[in-house]
Amino acid sequence: MTLRSKTGWNGVLIACSTVLIATLIRSVLERFGNFYYLPLVPAVMATALLAGRLAVALAILLAIGTNLWLVQREDGLDAATNAALFAVIAWVIAEVCRRLIDSLEQARALTRDLAVREMLLDTIVASTPIVTLDREGRTRRVTPAAANLLRVDRLAAIAQPFGSLLPGFDETALTKARQGGEVLAPSSGPWTSGPSPLPGPPLTLHANVLPDDISPEHIILTLGDDSEAERIRRSERDLIARLSKVWRLNSMGEMAATLAHELNQPLSAAAVYLHASQVELAGLGPAADGPTKTIELAKAQLLRAGDIIRRMREHVATGARSVTEERASLIVLDLAPVFALIGQDTDTPIDLDMEETDDRVLADRIQIQQALANLVRNAVDAVIGREDARVTLTGRSHGSDGYEIAVSDNGDGIPAEQMDDIFHPMTTTKPGGMGLGLSVTRSIVESHGAALVVRRNPQGGATFSFRLPRLTEPDLP
Repeated sequence: MTLRSKTGWNGVLIACSTVLIATLIRSVLERFGNFYYLPLVPAVMATALLAGRLAVALAILLAIGTNLWLVQREDGLDAATNAALFAVIAWVIAEVCRRLIDSLEQARALTRDLAVREMLLDTIVASTPIVTLDREGRTRRVTPAAANLLRVDRLAAIAQPFGSLLPGFDETALTKARQGGEVLAPSSGPWTSGPSPLPGPPLTLHANVLPDDISPEHIILTLGDDSEAERIRRSERDLIARLSKVWRLNSMGEMAATLAHELNQPLSAAAVYLHASQVELAGLGPAADGPTKTIELAKAQLLRAGDIIRRMREHVATGARSVTEERASLIVLDLAPVFALIGQDTDTPIDLDMEETDDRVLADRIQIQQALANLVRNAVDAVIGREDARVTLTGRSHGSDGYEIAVSDNGDGIPAEQMDDIFHPMTTTKPGGMGLGLSVTRSIVESHGAALVVRRNPQGGATFSFRLPRLTEPDLP
């Protein structure tokens, strides 16, 4: 609401009232002398302060009319001249008053706006963990959010060296803060506050330096809670550990299946030889009863070992899987941090190009992720030493035929004479390799009703691909 009335009739009332009051005052002052127009000037000023220009013009006209009525002048030119001079002066004074009121209203609006902005800024700053330091590294200001992260009392922290609030913040860190930018934590670990039995969350520090003419604050430290990032890194490490565990278990299962197949025949042959020895000893009469019983016990243990190996082989071959409906693209994209770790040692870029529509399949997420991790690891090994090394993982929907995932590299490729042998257990081209990787990967893929296919790329390198099946009616619970 402004100081001036915006209603026309209010302006008329104000003009008439102020001129009437000024006229009464003029009548009183006339006892002491002739004042003419002077007492009427405040009437115009009051009207200008309280009403618009039309009311001011009305007040000026009423003042001139009142003065002409009260003061009888013989010279009409003199009366007109004084009236005109009064009108000009009164109008100028009225405009000055109007400008003053406009300025006051603008000042009031600006003050309200600044107050709102200051409240907003205070709210933002209060919710942001910020600490300001002077040139000596003493704390000058601590926001509530920063006090919570540092686990300190705000008032008690003022004027304290920041190193006493954040362990490890020494002169070296202060020197870095004076340069601006991120202030790295000491080598002993991330920035943490609080006592050692109950340390606070891991923190990040970012410094901004104020101009030299600002005092006493010189450095603004913005604190960041690194708990979420640390949780993500921990989840990545846990995922890698889980995949490694599954990999070891799959390798052991593949090795057990191979050993079961290879040991079954010599065990069977040994049992046959022991039985033949029993037959020959039976011809020697009662004297051979002792050795015969011993051989019988040995044969029983061989048959028992063969039975154990056979049951283990059947378990490996037909073991139950934890298959559920999954999104194939998410199975791959969830492994992005793992792929980054696989490629970072050799600085090999691993590109993911997954079609995220129509990607629902029936799969054991962990098993498929382990198979993909192994294929990507092999692809990275195949491009070591190449300047344009690149590994690409793609996913494409093939409608009811399933969802195809392919891992490609631009390495030297697989020689034609080895294409039929690379999936055999114990077959490897890597120094120190066990030759179980591709064998286990193929077993995982085939346990999902798919086939692991390898082909040579026209531009060089190899591509391994397989199609995960769709969820069908018999698979529904």
